[in-house]
Amino acid sequence: MIEVVAAVIEYEGKLLAFQRGASKYKYISHKYEFPGGKVEDGEDLCAALARELQEELYLVVKVKDFLATIDHTYPDFSIKMHCFLVNLEEFDGRLAEHESFAHVTLKEADNLDWIEADRPILKILKEEHTDVFSC
Repeated sequence: MIEVVAAVIEYEGKLLAFQRGASKYKYISHKYEFPGGKVEDGEDLCAALARELQEELYLVVKVKDFLATIDHTYPDFSIKMHCFLVNLEEFDGRLAEHESFAHVTLKEADNLDWIEADRPILKILKEEHTDVFSC
């Protein structure tokens, strides 16, 4: 079980989704995801997410509200993903690890090809957080 953190990023009333690059696992290659990554031993979850967003997207953020923890098993590994809401005031589009991004409404997010672990988060957003994503 790999412990990871992920950011559900609100920017200008919409969701930012990030497309992964190629991976040794076809089932996660080129899929959209909420950005984040592995938690290091002894690392605070919010600190881990802030570090990952700095490394992957050059963002300096204040991690907002805890959203949910999702356990998901892929064919080759399992994750425990802690998700947090993050609000961005500015986003310049720079990417270090992803191949592209989408700035979408919750409804438009359904048209993206998401990794499986993130799909339950989309459901939670639609049921409980439509006020955050108002556009």
